Amino acid sequence: MKYEPIDNKLFIENRSRFIAQMKPNSLAVFNSNDIMPTNADGTMGFRQNNDLFYLSGIDQEDTILVLFPDAPKLEWKEILFIRETNEHILTWEGHKLSQEQAHKTSGVKTINWTKSFENTFTNLVFECENIYLNTNEHTRSENKVQTKDSRFIAEIKSNFPLHKLERSALIMNKLRAIKSETEIELIKKAIEITSKAFERVLYFVKPDVTEFEIEAEITHEFLKRRATRHAYHPIIASGADSCVLHYNENNKTCKNGDLILLDFGAEYANYNADLTRTIPVNGVFSERQKAVYQAVLRMLKIAKTKLVVGNTLENLAKEMGKIAEKELIELGLLKAEDVANQNPEKPLYKKYFMHGISHYLGLDVHDIGSRYRPFETGMVFTCEPGIYIKEEQIGIRLENNILITKNGNIDLMSHIPIEIKEIETLMQKKLT
Repeated sequence: MKYEPIDNKLFIENRSRFIAQMKPNSLAVFNSNDIMPTNADGTMGFRQNNDLFYLSGIDQEDTILVLFPDAPKLEWKEILFIRETNEHILTWEGHKLSQEQAHKTSGVKTINWTKSFENTFTNLVFECENIYLNTNEHTRSENKVQTKDSRFIAEIKSNFPLHKLERSALIMNKLRAIKSETEIELIKKAIEITSKAFERVLYFVKPDVTEFEIEAEITHEFLKRRATRHAYHPIIASGADSCVLHYNENNKTCKNGDLILLDFGAEYANYNADLTRTIPVNGVFSERQKAVYQAVLRMLKIAKTKLVVGNTLENLAKEMGKIAEKELIELGLLKAEDVANQNPEKPLYKKYFMHGISHYLGLDVHDIGSRYRPFETGMVFTCEPGIYIKEEQIGIRLENNILITKNGNIDLMSHIPIEIKEIETLMQKKLT
């Protein structure tokens, strides 16, 4: 792995917290993700199942974790199954974890080869009453491809129809929303890598540079600083495309006088950063661009004050809708009388600010967690207001990552340039 080793205390503690939520006499199974095919004999890069990684730290395919705290034998209480290597695999694919390395990474004492899973599982399953199975229960997920988890669920239902099935996601969604100190440090590392990439971009951008050249600069900085990968496909959207929320072609030339909306983040040790900045191609904002930018920045600063213990994403969205209305009226985009008489089910501000203000951040960029759950200490959220004026080809979004603490919150990206003067000053420098 590109990232530095993680103390296995993180994964030991995570398993302990999960086990504490299980019903008596229950067994839980977590599968690694599949390696997905492309065409011919091609495959996509492997990305571990986040729940399995959270509980084991194992970043390798063909891995299975079994938790059975009430097992009749001590060695059955936690079992990790990993892929057995051989000379052929070593020659064609390279190093795979040994059993000792898997133990050191995860803290699990019983390490078996994956090929032995079926026989071992048969011995275990008839000793338990409940089986916890894992699914991707994310409100924005569209599962059109059958996963290893979905195949395994079908097998369990067919082979053990009288066992009671439980949803691991109910526990995982609750646990993963609260970040430990180690997880926060990993997120901070991803943020620091992202910060350096943004600084590089500020020194690099000038009229007639291409969006893909900017993407290349970001990627260069990520790889140089041990990022696992991009947290998501970077958005490098100039001109009219700054108003396209999930633009990702990144193939245009950046023209003098236009804005570039940059939405990108590094992934480090499977933990993610999520940054958005909007900068002028020529290094200087126009007066209209400044006015819209300052409106978005004010929205960001107000929203940050509301990311505190006890609030919810649902309440935050409603509160920020009112703030957005005020800013849009000031910009001449909405009329106060129209807002006063609007259909509350179809607020007018949605024409110019149509997405959410915040989401959970962690192992997933849009991390798991309920939008109705009150904010708690240890949660990490994005804060990302935006205003998009298609008729003016002005799209501005600003986004920082916020840690909730018992005494308020901490902006984990407060050191990353965001004020207009900061941006313009840095863009006058050249990349050295």
